[in-house]
Amino acid sequence: MRLNLNTKILLGFAVAAGVLLLTAIASFLSIRQLAVQTRHVEHTYRVIQEAEQLTSRVRDAESRVRGFLLTADTSYLQTYESSQGEVEQSFARLKQLTIDNPQQAARVDSMQQLVGQKFRNMRLLLDQNRSVTSSSTQTILDTGRQTMRAIAALFEGIKQDELTLLAERNRQQNLYETIAPITIILSATLAILITLWLFQKISREIAANDRLRQELETINHDTSQRIQIIENLANQVVQGDYKVKIKDKEKDSLGNLATSLNRMTQTLDDTFGALQNRNRELDQFAYVTSHDLKAPLRGVMTVVKWIEDELTSELSEQMRQYLGMMKGRLVRLEDLINGLLAYARIGRTEQKLELVQVRQLVEEVRDMVVPPEFHLDIATALPQLLTDRLSLQQVFTNLLSNAVKYHHRGQGTITVRCTEAKKEYEFTVADDGPGIAPEYHEKIFLIFQTLRDRNTAESTGIGLSIVKKILDEQKSTIRVESAPGQGTAFIFTWPKVSVTEKAS
Repeated sequence: MRLNLNTKILLGFAVAAGVLLLTAIASFLSIRQLAVQTRHVEHTYRVIQEAEQLTSRVRDAESRVRGFLLTADTSYLQTYESSQGEVEQSFARLKQLTIDNPQQAARVDSMQQLVGQKFRNMRLLLDQNRSVTSSSTQTILDTGRQTMRAIAALFEGIKQDELTLLAERNRQQNLYETIAPITIILSATLAILITLWLFQKISREIAANDRLRQELETINHDTSQRIQIIENLANQVVQGDYKVKIKDKEKDSLGNLATSLNRMTQTLDDTFGALQNRNRELDQFAYVTSHDLKAPLRGVMTVVKWIEDELTSELSEQMRQYLGMMKGRLVRLEDLINGLLAYARIGRTEQKLELVQVRQLVEEVRDMVVPPEFHLDIATALPQLLTDRLSLQQVFTNLLSNAVKYHHRGQGTITVRCTEAKKEYEFTVADDGPGIAPEYHEKIFLIFQTLRDRNTAESTGIGLSIVKKILDEQKSTIRVESAPGQGTAFIFTWPKVSVTEKAS
């Protein structure tokens, strides 16, 4: 597993810190042991010194007693008394110093007993109330010499043991005096080597990262330029330019995408070229068809009028009824042709943007399709739009004419309202007619779908299909809210910014 740079830095510093910590611990332990051994050496010297001073004071006390016995000078006794007190203090200190060494403590106890016996013998020599013969004096002196030799032997034993300890402790002290600086130097050297190695690794990583960053910046710059070229192609395709091509020969994902986009634009160019040819043929067909169909229709209508005008007296009531039905069928056929032409042209004619006062437009439509028997209630707060006037006029024309055409009483009230949303307006065209059952709410927007008898002249079934197609072109919606006997409300949305304006 390859570690990243931050992990390597943290790991390296952790190792260096660990080595420094171990160095500090090793140095501390070495220095502490050195201090312990130094204290032990000092302790040995103090034991030897205290034992020597004690033995010296005992000999000094003995010499003072002998001086008094030879000269009878009482000044020797004063020194004797002070020596005895100092000996007792020396024993107290020596016991304290040898408390951790049972063997030496036993020797000190034995030595204290002998010294006590030595001082008792000396007190016998100094006792002037008893009669002292020369033989008894000699005995006391011999005993004192033997006691002194025993004391000296104990002192030598104490001294030899302490010298042995001193030699070992000096060896330990010298060892730690050598180990401590070596440990510090080795640990510091190791820490320095680790730090230098870490610094070298980090420097290499940083240099490699810098090179990689520069390479990535170069690749990112090139990729951004290539993506920008692809975005420009997409924008040109959206605007209808299908001949644009990308010159990208790289053998990577973007190069493959560029090749695919070039094929796509070529296909779109071919397809839309063919579609334009089909549209021109369809326009020509619609024009020719409408012209060729309307001419015979008008001719037949003229013949029917001639028959009615010239043969009025000869026509029976049944014949007049047949002629009326024929005229109705001819009018319906012409309405169908006009409706089909209007439906086919939606979305294929150029929209002309202009500023439209919606209330004024609805009033103009009212004058064209709403008879005086109907009352049109128009909201005052209708908006002003920059849009294609003809498309919006067709929507209101079809909805208002349907409200009149399918009213069951021949008179009524139609209302037009508007509410504003975030990106669109919602218009409502409602009437108080017979209403529409819920099962027909979707079917009425299909072409040729009508709720009235197909023999009725006005029922072509194209009006709401035209409305639906116009609103689809504007990316808008329409729905119906109605129930039998409760009137009908058509609710449609219209964008604040038209599709044509967005494209431009």
